[in-house]
Amino acid sequence: MNINDFKEDFNKVIEFLKTDISGLRTGRASAAMVEGISVEAYGTRQPLKAVASITITDPKTLMIDPWDKSVLAAVEKGIREANIGVNPVNDGRGIRLSLPELTVERRQELIKILHQRLENARVSIRKVREDIRDMVAAEEKEGGMGEDEKFKLFEDLDKIVKEYNDEVKNVGDNKESEINTI
Repeated sequence: MNINDFKEDFNKVIEFLKTDISGLRTGRASAAMVEGISVEAYGTRQPLKAVASITITDPKTLMIDPWDKSVLAAVEKGIREANIGVNPVNDGRGIRLSLPELTVERRQELIKILHQRLENARVSIRKVREDIRDMVAAEEKEGGMGEDEKFKLFEDLDKIVKEYNDEVKNVGDNKESEINTI
């Protein structure tokens, strides 16, 4: 048994975290803010990115251009219902989202949400660690390895967990500085 075989499980936690926090609003326009918004189109609910192109025209403005103009009203309605703190402007061809400056209170709220998501990632890493520890202990119990080998694997596992917790901290620090950038 090699601890490095389980790195993929830890990488999945980090990738999920990055995807999860990409939708948090920072001081800059980002397509990730809106691409997952659910829109009622063609009789079914779909993510916005499935019915429109999303472009960033400047650091504070997003332009949403539906491929089929008949869903323009549905896209506008979906954005309003998503309650992302931005009022959509429908110009008949597309929808413009002008992002207002973040208030101090809103920045603090976003940082609080960010910290919750970082903690969820740390919990997931601990869960992966515990699953691996259980597998190692079970293998030792069955006689597949010695006690020294078990403790060496536990030591290697703790080093990897520390690396991934540091990665979670770095991702969080970067996102927090983005949120606080005016």
